[in-house]
Amino acid sequence: MSIQVGDKLPSIKLKRLTAEGMQDVDTGDVFAGKKVVLFAIPGAFTPACSNSHLPGYVSRADDIKAKGVNEIVCLAVNDPFVMKAWSDHYGATDKVAMLPDGNAEFTRAIGLDFDGSGLGMATRAKRFSLVAEDGVVKSLDIEENAGQVTVSGADSCMTKL
Repeated sequence: MSIQVGDKLPSIKLKRLTAEGMQDVDTGDVFAGKKVVLFAIPGAFTPACSNSHLPGYVSRADDIKAKGVNEIVCLAVNDPFVMKAWSDHYGATDKVAMLPDGNAEFTRAIGLDFDGSGLGMATRAKRFSLVAEDGVVKSLDIEENAGQVTVSGADSCMTKL
């Protein structure tokens, strides 16, 4: 069963690549005491993720943060190196924080994983967005079709804030 509005997001230890090197990141700390927009993608450098999902949040980052959001986070079941390269490639570094979930631990814990092995992608995150306040889910939008960005895109997110 997937996480629902009103549920608390889990605290899972992940790895993130920073200018200082590989660092541990606790998802509990990511959300604690803040209003956070989290959007998830099936994979960095994939078509819908690269053509509309990430670019939408990068271009609307200032508008989203002006609505009281402390941080915008992109989650993907990719390794930290891929997420950093993707962020650098699309100029997201100062606008969207990348949260690599390389082993799909967080994604599975919230029940928003899917089996992409038929596409050669193994376990991946469903395409979704959520707004959390102090780690509690206030809104959650899951795409019916992982190849489309409709309810989880930046413009739709703006209507939830």
